[in-house]
Amino acid sequence: MRDDARFLKSWVEHPLVTGAVKPSGRALARTMANYIDPALPGFVIELGPGTGPVTEALLKRGLAPERLVLVEFNPDFCKLLRQRFPAVNVIQGDAYGLGETLRGIVREPAAGVVSSLPLFTKPLPQRLALLEDAFSLMHPGAPFVQFTYAVVPPIPKEGGSYSARPSGRVWWNLPPARVWVYRRGK
Repeated sequence: MRDDARFLKSWVEHPLVTGAVKPSGRALARTMANYIDPALPGFVIELGPGTGPVTEALLKRGLAPERLVLVEFNPDFCKLLRQRFPAVNVIQGDAYGLGETLRGIVREPAAGVVSSLPLFTKPLPQRLALLEDAFSLMHPGAPFVQFTYAVVPPIPKEGGSYSARPSGRVWWNLPPARVWVYRRGK
């Protein structure tokens, strides 16, 4: 319940940055984590981890904590994440400047990017730039995993040099959500 209160407070103070009034539920976090292959080498980059439900699901999926790099804008969430996951790399920074934020940290291709960012609060060119930045940090074919509460994809399915595939609706999340997986190439 305390995480719900933290999220609500952050949303009230910065609704376009936090984007949600409560953390992702376990079913949504597990669905997102299941798209990451723990056997693929490299870091897994998590954008907007908040209080850590997706981080926890990634660890349960079998990722070693030292392979996780969390990029969180909110300093209070960063402090909480460092307490909860002391072996995980927590970076306070801007996901929309991913190359600069992770300069000198991610030196080898990443195994994937998992994002809980509220993408619809940003204009489409900024969302596309984020996706391209993420692709530039990853192995070819590695996934960019993003959830949304919307019925349309947060980054359009057509028009890019990437593929986009949705999960089924995750009904056990409140509100229900869908996961979109983007990969470079078609």
